[in-house]
Amino acid sequence: MSTSSNNAEKDRKINYIEFTTTNVARSKEFYSKVFGWSFQDYGPDYASFSAPEAGIDGGFRTGSIQGAGRTDGPLVVLYASDLSAVEDAVRAAGGTIAVPIFSFPGGRRFHFNDGAGNQLAVWSE
Repeated sequence: MSTSSNNAEKDRKINYIEFTTTNVARSKEFYSKVFGWSFQDYGPDYASFSAPEAGIDGGFRTGSIQGAGRTDGPLVVLYASDLSAVEDAVRAAGGTIAVPIFSFPGGRRFHFNDGAGNQLAVWSE
């Protein structure tokens, strides 16, 4: 499988960050007022922002936010041109798959635990 030069430049690099919020509309208002970000809505529970304004592509998703020992913090999302190969590499390195590959508007992704307490995700077209 060949990758275009554009995809090769972002392969296996941090590409996206997702924040959990109890209120997407409030988060959009806050980040718009404070930092000038604009958003693209994907239903009532998700809104994305873009790198030209924020420095990295990302989004806000509705979810519960817990106290000091919270487990639902920001989700770092890496890009992979070959999603299955990275999933295999995660397992081979001792990581575990937390959320199996699923489709979303624009691509597919999975979430994994790195064995050190961090959960990240990997996506591809």
